[in-house]
Amino acid sequence: MDRKEKNKSVIVIGAGIAGLAASIRLSRKGFNVTLLEANETVGGNLGEVRANGFRWDSGPSILTKPEYIEELFRICDKNPQDYIRFQKVEPLFRYFFSDGTFIDSFSDRKKFEAELKLKSAEPFAHVNRVLDDSKEIFRLTNEVFLERSLHEFKNYFDFATLRGILRFNRVRAFKSMHAYNRKVFKDKRLVQLFDRYASFNGSNPFEAPATLNVITHFAVNNGSFLPEGGMFSIAKSLYQLAIDAGVEIKTNSPAKKIVTENNKVTGVETSAGFKPADVVVSNTDVHYTYKNLLTEISIPRNIEQQPRSSSVIVFYWGIKKTFPAVELHNTFFGNNDKAEFDALFRDQTITDDPTVYLFNSSKLNPADAPTGMSNWFVMVSAPYNNGQDWNSIVHRVKKNVLKKISATLKEEIEPLIVEEKIMTPAMIENRTNAWLGSIYGSSSNKIFSAFLRHPNFSRKIKGLYFCGGSVHPGAGLPLCLLSAKITSELIFRRS
Repeated sequence: MDRKEKNKSVIVIGAGIAGLAASIRLSRKGFNVTLLEANETVGGNLGEVRANGFRWDSGPSILTKPEYIEELFRICDKNPQDYIRFQKVEPLFRYFFSDGTFIDSFSDRKKFEAELKLKSAEPFAHVNRVLDDSKEIFRLTNEVFLERSLHEFKNYFDFATLRGILRFNRVRAFKSMHAYNRKVFKDKRLVQLFDRYASFNGSNPFEAPATLNVITHFAVNNGSFLPEGGMFSIAKSLYQLAIDAGVEIKTNSPAKKIVTENNKVTGVETSAGFKPADVVVSNTDVHYTYKNLLTEISIPRNIEQQPRSSSVIVFYWGIKKTFPAVELHNTFFGNNDKAEFDALFRDQTITDDPTVYLFNSSKLNPADAPTGMSNWFVMVSAPYNNGQDWNSIVHRVKKNVLKKISATLKEEIEPLIVEEKIMTPAMIENRTNAWLGSIYGSSSNKIFSAFLRHPNFSRKIKGLYFCGGSVHPGAGLPLCLLSAKITSELIFRRS
């Protein structure tokens, strides 16, 4: 890895996954890096909740592309397994449908094919078509979009970029995800199954372009993984790597203001006073950055006007029983996806028949729950925070979620709940500074919206950069890690 003795100082604001990764990369490149985190612990959305012997991962629960994490250790000449270990998950998901059937999905195509032969009349060639197509979308977009800035003019005079532009029709940008899946599959359950990947970045499959099938490539072709000790182990391992790489990490240290002079960064005002810096990287939501840390500068209009992604309501339940039918990752489908997504994005509410996601990490990590019990992370998609009465919504959603899971598992679940914590969009906004509690930033519901996120640098202020899920290339752990890589390489080249 290239390294220069730059003797320049960098302040990274926010110790989410992208902030941690950017700090590690920049320190390795020779910069003096200070990482400021407002909360007591690092990780941002990648946190955990504990209560009476139960442990829940509080944020992302699905890990794809663990090699993006392992790369951070290797560039620091460390063995990743000395810090973190991953186990591959099979089956990927158990999908429960409203007709009483269920289908398991697998990254191993032979296992997936065997499952479908038992459960569906759909030719597996149709699944192969979707998976191969998603792989091609990744191939065409990876070098052009995912691993570089689209906002640097020079990048358009590059063979990979020109090839991607010339083959743009092959990334399925002019057909919605749902329209594509409905055309391929005759079994409506498979349409539901593959449409649901749009929710991985808070988008609507009935509006978002089929380009988002690239998520299917990440999640199915590459497989899903779970770190030993749970998802929060990622944050803990990167925290230790950052310390070992020489990053100065200050928790309970909120940034108050990014200080500039003559359109150039000079440092950050913190609760402990002013700290000078040659470069500042904001890993907080880009809207929060402009509205609270850069008060003299307006957020670009095109960014401010982009529609928001969905958010979530999460119930962290301690269940005094184990259910063999409940896998690590489970989805309990509603009966009308169109009505569900219309409610989310048009009416800004939640239907009485929402699709429910259940993450049961104690299935693979028994230490996450007391013996004979389960830790259920139960989540439904929710609209962003726009002044709704969340107490009323949570009460109604909880009733409907319990009804759905109880009917599917043929046992009343509410009497089995011995611990409960709840997360709402308003709470997410307050805890993480995600604008309007929209955990995925802007939505990708339009043809070009995924390509029009805020750049990883400021065009107005020299030395100011951005990383994380609210900027290019997007939300989700893999893209946040790529965002950190893009940003650190920009800083290295420009300094």
